[in-house]
Amino acid sequence: MKKMIAIAAIAVCGAAHAQTNVTVYGLLDTAIDYNTNADAAGHSRTWMPSLGGGMFPSRIGFRGTEDLGGGLKAIFTLETGIYTDSGTTGQGNRLFGRQAWVGLAGSWGQVTLGRNYNMLYNSMPEVEIIGPAQYGLGSLDAGIPNGRTDNSLAYKGTFGAVTVGATYSLGRDVSNAGGPGGTNCPGEAAADAQACREWSAMLRYDTPTWGITSAYDRKNGGTGAAAGLTTSNLKDSRLHLAGYTKFDAWRLAAGVVVRDTEGSSATPRSNLYYFDGAYKLSPAVTVDGLAGRLDYKNSGNDSTLTMLRAIYDLSKRTSTYVAIGHVSNSGTAAVALSAGGAVGAGMAQNGIITGIKHSF
Repeated sequence: MKKMIAIAAIAVCGAAHAQTNVTVYGLLDTAIDYNTNADAAGHSRTWMPSLGGGMFPSRIGFRGTEDLGGGLKAIFTLETGIYTDSGTTGQGNRLFGRQAWVGLAGSWGQVTLGRNYNMLYNSMPEVEIIGPAQYGLGSLDAGIPNGRTDNSLAYKGTFGAVTVGATYSLGRDVSNAGGPGGTNCPGEAAADAQACREWSAMLRYDTPTWGITSAYDRKNGGTGAAAGLTTSNLKDSRLHLAGYTKFDAWRLAAGVVVRDTEGSSATPRSNLYYFDGAYKLSPAVTVDGLAGRLDYKNSGNDSTLTMLRAIYDLSKRTSTYVAIGHVSNSGTAAVALSAGGAVGAGMAQNGIITGIKHSF
């Protein structure tokens, strides 16, 4: 795998000599995490989370454009997820698991084909103020930070304050790695054309001081797919509605993700409510936090998560941070604070995480 990444980097960087519009970029984030009640016996755990750093998942990427004339551009992005605790690749051990697409862009927007972010993911950046962090919304719903689809066609365009977007996938996930990195639903089957298809849509309105966002995402199941979606007539859908405001040194947001999954007969419907905010204490120091509740309909297996974080910017590219978090689980719920973490069923968990982030 390392050899394949090196070959890809040489090929892309070689293209940069022929055209001056290829960018190599990345982000490295590594943290140390301490959690209580990390198993049913109540033991604590100190570890380095693999599935993302403390603030952002690590990655390296290549993006480029070519001017085709008349306002038309060719565009591409290849982006690899990296687990800095072990140096392995993420997203189901894909070479370019975060993004891998090519397309065209103009004043009308952009169309891309390949492995794209879905519109649920694209509806989050302004309202998910703490980002795809440990102790964040992804702990309550892993589908939010892992909103990517294989074999997809995507459109996104911004017209003044309005942004619209849509995706359609012929086979949403070819990886069988398990967990959020792979759900074993490749689709594109002649015998069942609807197997593993996915579509999403987004509508946003953004101003300099406030905005609202909405998105809908629906996944079809397929033979052997994860999360109980084992036939194409079973669906998993999420509706996201949220708003945000900015004033003085404050940023505040609130929203809800309404989910209906036919893969679960016990808890098919849920609402994820969240409120988050950030306050800039100084040019170098930011304090932010989140409160979220995952409420299953007609079930006592609910979870409530809160976190508070302080970020110190050493430079424009490098930051250190520390966060504390708490999650309470009722019934048989077992939501852990960190992605890839664990907690005893029905138990509460406290945590503290600290780390460093560098972008390039």
